[in-house]
Amino acid sequence: MAITGGRYFGFVNGSSMPVAVASNWLTTAWGQNACLRIMSPAAAVLEDVALQWVLQILRLPPTCGGAFVTGTSMASFASLAAARHAVLEAVGWDVENDGLFGAPPITVVVGAEAHSTLIRVLGQVGFGRTRVLTVPADRQGRMRADVFPKIKSPAIVCIQAGNVNTGAFDPATRICALAHDAGAWVHVDGAFGLWAAAAPRRAHHLQGHDLADSWATDAHKWLNVPYDCGVAVVRDGEALRAAMSVSAAYLPTSEEREPLQYTPEAGRRARAIDVWAALKTLGRTGMADLVERTCQHATRMAEALAAAGHEILNEVVINQVLVAFGDDETTRRVIAGIQADGTCWCGGTVWQGRTAMRISVSSYATTAEDVERSVDAILRVAASQI
Repeated sequence: MAITGGRYFGFVNGSSMPVAVASNWLTTAWGQNACLRIMSPAAAVLEDVALQWVLQILRLPPTCGGAFVTGTSMASFASLAAARHAVLEAVGWDVENDGLFGAPPITVVVGAEAHSTLIRVLGQVGFGRTRVLTVPADRQGRMRADVFPKIKSPAIVCIQAGNVNTGAFDPATRICALAHDAGAWVHVDGAFGLWAAAAPRRAHHLQGHDLADSWATDAHKWLNVPYDCGVAVVRDGEALRAAMSVSAAYLPTSEEREPLQYTPEAGRRARAIDVWAALKTLGRTGMADLVERTCQHATRMAEALAAAGHEILNEVVINQVLVAFGDDETTRRVIAGIQADGTCWCGGTVWQGRTAMRISVSSYATTAEDVERSVDAILRVAASQI
């Protein structure tokens, strides 16, 4: 499967920029364990730098704590563990030592279009997959602030930056205000959407998301570094440290940040080096161009398909397009035909009861020529199936 190619539009998978592949190879050859600063001082320093650059690109407070993990699932795990620590500590409960048995119940709020991996993580951290309050979503998948439930602490509210189908963003300013008025922690699932902050023309979609308490994102999506690499960011770095920390007689203590104390893992590869290499190469302008260019490619594909009479089901605000080719069965035939044709690859989804084809433009390698070739192929296949 040519995930790294310019005509792969499936599952919001990023490609791998050459510089990040090179850094990944070097990191593997160096064989550094990024667990402790004393094990690999260079890896620890580059992690410090990369974390600050990520905070700058994502327009998040520079004092946040953070961790480099396998992906957004683990980033949400770490962030929600920090949230669990903070909201229970506020009511006098030590969850790390005493567990959840007998603890004050935590109210968890999610949107109706919350990503499936977030629901899985809620189960993993002990909140339960179904023991949540679900807020209805609008036609673009945004949590509806007008029907946000009345809650009280301890509570955690999970919102989205970039719906996996539509690319839509929850109304963070209003939801954060409602949640914080109730003493709740707000977590942002921003696997790819958080990176829209890098592009001046797209950053407005993230208005209010900086008011949250934690954020989870992938670097192996829009930043285009090799798998696997995600970032957990927590406003209160001490809450993250308290949830993740470990102590043993043989472990050194230091006044400097020790990666081990902020991540779920002990031994791990030096993932931050790939992020450092990518951001060092791209810079602010390069990252902005990458995001804006892929968004424009998505818009072009949506406009071309709509002009040919096919139905675009979402507002194309960033890099996601949903298209239907008639009834559900016809749409499924077109998707299968496109995948068999091989010019490009797009996947299927079900969006609010309708079968649709999803186009996710996430690769640095996608060119205008790739877009036109793909559009031509999609229209040709669709014409043969309708």
